[in-house]
Amino acid sequence: MATSASSKLNKAVKQQYMELPQGGRAQAMYIWVDGSGEELRCKTRTLDSEPKTVDDLPEWNFDGSSTFQSEGSNSDMFLIPVAMFRDPFRRDPNKLVLCEVLKYNRKPAETNQRFMCKQIMRMVDSSEPWFGMEQEYTLLSTDGHPFGWPTNGFPGPQGPYYCGVGADKAYGRDIVEAHYRACLYAGVQICGTNAEVMPAQNINHIEQYHIYIYIYIKHRTYII
Repeated sequence: MATSASSKLNKAVKQQYMELPQGGRAQAMYIWVDGSGEELRCKTRTLDSEPKTVDDLPEWNFDGSSTFQSEGSNSDMFLIPVAMFRDPFRRDPNKLVLCEVLKYNRKPAETNQRFMCKQIMRMVDSSEPWFGMEQEYTLLSTDGHPFGWPTNGFPGPQGPYYCGVGADKAYGRDIVEAHYRACLYAGVQICGTNAEVMPAQNINHIEQYHIYIYIYIKHRTYII
């Protein structure tokens, strides 16, 4: 597994610039699902002031031929903001903006599953459907092995790791705690987390949401 050259950059140098004032303006990172149906793309725009609701966010566009979502001869795609969160990376007043994608003719892109889901849920709106989600993930080292596992072997058998306590049982706890706090800061309705039965595996519990709230939940692998 290749290690990004960015991992070798001095993060302290970046931090001194991240602490500079923004002059009352805000950065909004627009995020969407690309043509693979699994991977995410993003781009950032400057806003004259901090947006308070999704309605304050303008539509945007991008080149779909570079994201496997259109042909090069007609590549304009539209980003429609549908949810907004505080940005735990750039921090206030900056925002993370989750978007659905429309094609050049304003019809939903093939990977825009939210559009059809919202139509169906509107048909049963009087029933007030709710749902909850769990997100499981495994931490990997840069060599591709689960974090904390012996390079040429396996950890001890299952048993002590589920909801485990201690550095020899809860692998990568620092990342888990950072992830949890970032979700709370952003406003994601996370309601808990725990270590799973395999060392370096964790699970997040997402609170029940009314169906009209738009969420991206991905089973992601975190590279340390």
